[in-house]
Amino acid sequence: MNETTFAELAAGYALNALSDADRDAFETALAAHPEWAAYLQADSDTVLLLSDSVAPVMPPAPVRSALLARIASTPQTPDAASQPAAIDEEDYAAAGPAPVVPTTTRAGAGMRRRWFTLAASIVVVLALGVGTVVIGQQLARPAAVVALDQIQDAPDAASATVELTDGGAATLHWSASLGDAVLVSDGLPSLASDETFELWLVRDDAAIAAGTFTTDDGSAMAALAADYQSGDIIAVTVEPAGGAPEGVPTSEPILAIATA
Repeated sequence: MNETTFAELAAGYALNALSDADRDAFETALAAHPEWAAYLQADSDTVLLLSDSVAPVMPPAPVRSALLARIASTPQTPDAASQPAAIDEEDYAAAGPAPVVPTTTRAGAGMRRRWFTLAASIVVVLALGVGTVVIGQQLARPAAVVALDQIQDAPDAASATVELTDGGAATLHWSASLGDAVLVSDGLPSLASDETFELWLVRDDAAIAAGTFTTDDGSAMAALAADYQSGDIIAVTVEPAGGAPEGVPTSEPILAIATA
C-alpha cells in the first residue's frame, strides 16, 4: 500500500468503517510505516471534533416505528426445526447424554447481526440528520488540509517561506504545541515516474523520514508524517518511488526550512 492509499483509508479506519481486508492492509501498512500515523491521528481527531459538534436529532416517528417493527419481527431464537426432539423424563437414562445444541444457527446469527448492524446504521444517520452531510464533507478533506487548519488555529502557529531555484516558493506552517507541520509549495520540479519527493525532519544532525508526497503541476500540500519538535529543520529530497530504501536521504535537499 502506498502513502496516498493509506491517507485515503485513514478516515474509514477512524470510523471503523473499513472491510476486513482493507483494515488488515491498513494495519499492516501502519506497522511498516509508523511515520504515516499522522494521517490516522488527524482523521481520528476530526471524528472526535465532529461528533461533539453535531446535535442529535430524533428520527421521524413513522421511520422509527417501521424500523423497530422490522427488528421485532426478525426471529431471535432458532427455528423449531433446529431444536432437538423433547425427551420424556422416564426415557432420559435410555436416551443417553443430551446432544449439545447451539443457541442459534450460523445463518440465523449472521442474519440477525446484519439486521442489527443495519438498524444501528440507519438510527445513526437519522440522528445526525443534515449534520451527516457536513461530516462527510469534513472527512473527505485531505489530511494535510485538516492539519493546516489546526495549525493555523493554534496559539503558537508560525510559518516561514523559502524561494526555490526554479522560481517557485515553499512555505512551512508549524505548531510546536500540536507537534505538526505542513509544507505548502508551488513550482517544484517535475520528477520521473520512478521518483518521489520525501520530507525529512533534521534534528541533532540526524534525518528522520517524515513521509513522501507528489505534486500537481508543481504544487503540493504535505503534512509531516512524524512528530515535529521546535527547532527542527524541515527538508525535502528527491528519492526513489516509495521513499529512501534505507530510511536515510540518498540525495541533497532541494529545500530546507529552519523553524528555530
